[in-house]
Amino acid sequence: MIKVTRLNNMEFTVNADMIEFIETTPETILSLSSGRKVVVREPVDEVVRRIIEYRHRVLPVIKPVSN
Repeated sequence: MIKVTRLNNMEFTVNADMIEFIETTPETILSLSSGRKVVVREPVDEVVRRIIEYRHRVLPVIKPVSN
């Protein structure tokens, strides 16, 4: 889950795994797998950064196997 901000400055949390794609028109629009679209204040790069940060926190670190 990542925190984002609606245009009315209300912060909310969205499931990062449900985001199918992100577009800029010039607002940032998150298109969810449910078909719902959400407009947020954060620029695309910031949303992507938060998704990457979220995945680093929740996914196990894969370490190379030594031979």
